[in-house]
Order: sequence, then C-alpha cells, then structure tokens
Amino acid sequence: MLSTDLMPAREERSRRLMIVLHGLGDSMEGYRWLPPALNLPWLNFLLVNAPDDYFGGYSWYDIYGDAEPGIVRSRTLLFDLLDSLGGRGFAVADTVLFGFSQGCLLTIDVGMRYPQRLAGLVGISGYAHDLDSLLQEMSPLAKQQRFLVTHGTQDPLLPIEPVRGQMQRLRRAGLKLEWREFAKAHTIAGEAEIDVIRTFIENCFASNAGA
Repeated sequence: MLSTDLMPAREERSRRLMIVLHGLGDSMEGYRWLPPALNLPWLNFLLVNAPDDYFGGYSWYDIYGDAEPGIVRSRTLLFDLLDSLGGRGFAVADTVLFGFSQGCLLTIDVGMRYPQRLAGLVGISGYAHDLDSLLQEMSPLAKQQRFLVTHGTQDPLLPIEPVRGQMQRLRRAGLKLEWREFAKAHTIAGEAEIDVIRTFIENCFASNAGA
C-alpha cells in the first residue's frame, strides 16, 4: 500500500481529485506547493510517496539496473490506489493523474493500461518505458484517455529528442495526447507551464460535465 496524504479542496463538497506522483529522490512534501499554485478551489489533491527509499526521498523504480520489475510493481500499487478511490468517496472518472519525471513515466504507463477512463493524465519531464510493449498491451480505453505531456528543450537529464519521438508515435497510434515544449531544464517552468496544466485540467472536467 502506498503512503498518501489528502489535501482537501477549498470547496468542501467537491469530489474532483488529482493524484500527484513525484520524481526520483523527492516525496509528497515536494508537491505541497502545487495546490495553491494551480488555484483550483474545487480540486482535491492526493499526494503519494513512491514505495522505495532513495537517499532521503523515494523512488518508483530502479534507475541503475533493470527498471521493469519496479515499474510493474509500482503500476500494480497505483492500480490498487485507483481501485480504492470509491471507498474514499472519489470516482476514477473524476480523477486526474499527475506525475513528474519517474512519476510521468508511471502516469503514461497507468493511463495506457488501466481499464477505466480517468478525467485526464498529466506527465511532466518524463518518457515512456518499453513503448513497443506499451502499445501492444494498452487498454481498450487507452484511446479515450486524455493526456498532456510537457518537456524541456534544455533538459540535461532526459534530452527532448527521444521523448518527442515517443510522443509522436503515441499520437500516431491514436492517443489523445497534447504535447507541449518549454524552454526549461528538468523542472516545471513556472507560471507559463502551470497555466497550461491548469487549462488542461479545467478542460478535462468541463468535458466530463458535458458528457
């Protein structure tokens, strides 16, 4: 079971939710700034710690050896978390999954494999793991999911060219994927990027309301 902390929406009766997945070596504490930055009073936030200790923070999978076992384990834990939302008073259809770096990889992976439709998926400064398998094994609902993926043109850890190619391939496969590039390193590019994320989330829930 993953360690989580709920930051309630200012609008007490709102059941809209964003699940936040941090990057390597970080923790849920690194994302307590996000709710006030997005300034969406109707959005609850569920901050999550990855399962493995990593130099004072946490990790979703092994970056030095075979990443696959950790990714599969973390995917299973996130599936379980999504499956448990009903017991917490939330619906998967009213949930956005957000992830940075390692969390972005898991956001893309879960979004393509999970058998229920989420409100939306936001991946920041990450990439897709084993794209061939991901495309072969994606859920029948994967093409109904809505993705926003952003990346930095100056990212020294994950150069943009391979990631850009992956996202183009996912779009050619029929995914509803919005791709945005920012002049940034391995980070979130201040209000310019926050505004893109905020608009995407608003549009996801506006589409749900009109469905």
